[in-house]
Amino acid sequence: MKILTINPGGVSTKVALYEGRTLLWTEDIQHAEAELKGFTSVLGQFEFRLGVVRAKLAEKGVEPGQLAACVGRGGLFKPLHAGTYRVDAAMLDDIRQGRTKADHPSNLGALLAEAIASPSGIPAFIVDPVSVDEFDHEARLTGLPGLERRSLVHALNVRATAFKAAEKLGRRLADLNLVVAHLGSGFSICPIRAGRIIDVNNANDGGPFSPQRTGTLPVTQLVELAYSGKYPTAKALNDALTKKSGLLAHLGTHDLREVERRIDAGDATAERVLRAMTYQIVKEVGAMSAALDGHVDAILVTGGLAHSKRLSGELQRRLEWIAPVEVFAGENELESLAMGAWRVLSGQEQPSVY
Repeated sequence: MKILTINPGGVSTKVALYEGRTLLWTEDIQHAEAELKGFTSVLGQFEFRLGVVRAKLAEKGVEPGQLAACVGRGGLFKPLHAGTYRVDAAMLDDIRQGRTKADHPSNLGALLAEAIASPSGIPAFIVDPVSVDEFDHEARLTGLPGLERRSLVHALNVRATAFKAAEKLGRRLADLNLVVAHLGSGFSICPIRAGRIIDVNNANDGGPFSPQRTGTLPVTQLVELAYSGKYPTAKALNDALTKKSGLLAHLGTHDLREVERRIDAGDATAERVLRAMTYQIVKEVGAMSAALDGHVDAILVTGGLAHSKRLSGELQRRLEWIAPVEVFAGENELESLAMGAWRVLSGQEQPSVY
């Protein structure tokens, strides 16, 4: 049961081939700036990226007809329930007509998967896009009518990590209450009840500050900043909040490894900033535990920053009073895509309809 996975990113297209749950090979195909600068939109890169994927398959001696399925990363679609979705005409039309939340490379995932799969009559899927929205009603309301909390979550890695934890615990995901902390360039900290992501901080809107994002800010001071004239447009302010803040703003780097090197060299400022970020992660996990009425079977720490023994060890120490803390380091997006398709192909899960 061979499954091809495709993850288009900003300057790369990652491709991997799995035999069931076993990785056969993976490639991170980097795209030079000169290759991409001629495209006026990400959508315009489709034929270029398709050619790159086909060339890699030819190099590896893989014929599309040998595949059981092809899976692409899900894009910034309309709100969807979690799951593995068959790529269909409605999804493709939304992408081609620009009915997505942004012109983002992940939108190409479904197009690429369908282009590889369709000529051979095999299914194309996407798995757990960031637009997964399973909020409880009370999680959505704010104190200002007209402004609602939005579900934007690293659903692919969050759900894959939850499935791994369920397997390790010897229980069904549907029978567990979990809090998952995905710690990457942005953070998604969410409670999972019976398999549903019922809340999340939304990495761009709130929660802890992260390597490049502000997290929750004092509202009245933010209003003053917005009208101060420092940022001439809403885009300029949004870019500052979501791309140039967090560790980067405080320390001039978004690389946690560099922050830890400075701490080891005696940098008190770096230590204070990391301690503050850790405190805010702990506080957010506690809040999401409360959303589960305190009935938490396990806390899962995942994402790229979970590789840090300093950070993950401190989180374990400060959170184990709530529930056992398990660390699943890395984002593992290609594996997560393959596992979503495998669950459908093996009959464990029914494909969702877009």
